[in-house]
Amino acid sequence: MKVLLINGSPHKTGCTFTALSEAEARLKEHGIETELFHIGSAPVGGCTACGGCAGKGRCVFQDVVNEAIEKAKTADGFLIGSPVYYASPNGSLISFLDRLFYAGGAALAWKPAAAITSARRGGTTASFEVINKYFTINNMPIVSSQYWNMVHGNKPEEIRQDLEGLQTIRRLADNMAWLLKCIEAGKAQGILPAEPEPIVRTNFIR
Repeated sequence: MKVLLINGSPHKTGCTFTALSEAEARLKEHGIETELFHIGSAPVGGCTACGGCAGKGRCVFQDVVNEAIEKAKTADGFLIGSPVYYASPNGSLISFLDRLFYAGGAALAWKPAAAITSARRGGTTASFEVINKYFTINNMPIVSSQYWNMVHGNKPEEIRQDLEGLQTIRRLADNMAWLLKCIEAGKAQGILPAEPEPIVRTNFIR
């Protein structure tokens, strides 16, 4: 079993990385394989609604998004971390997630996921909700913890002082490991997701 941890911050080893690393260490204690994937500091273009990804399982723009789609195919769960910018996730991460889910959603569907947000002070809850919406539109179980998955601090050393936040992240990792093992045990008994119905789209303007 493997969890892909996506660092949506432009800072490779900053506050978001520190929170994700706390989860990664606990997952390894449970025998879960991990991979930490950084989306990088280069700007990530948003979806242009060209439709070129239809039936291909990859975006027409060859960049970090397609790299992540390939990694998602072999992952069993996901943790997506983001800093807070103006009470929202990092703009590059939003562009990344728009294209990841639109072009590569099949590689993520029916796999557990959770969001982790990091801020100096406010905006974490709003950012947390934005990321969770990607999971709920793609048949993905959301893993919870004992509080909302957020840490506070302006520098990694301040994140390490947020004892409650880090405990919440560790508990999140515990629950991710537990759910992955439950799913694995279910598969061994032949329990699989129900076959989805054909998609029905209803326009509100007629």
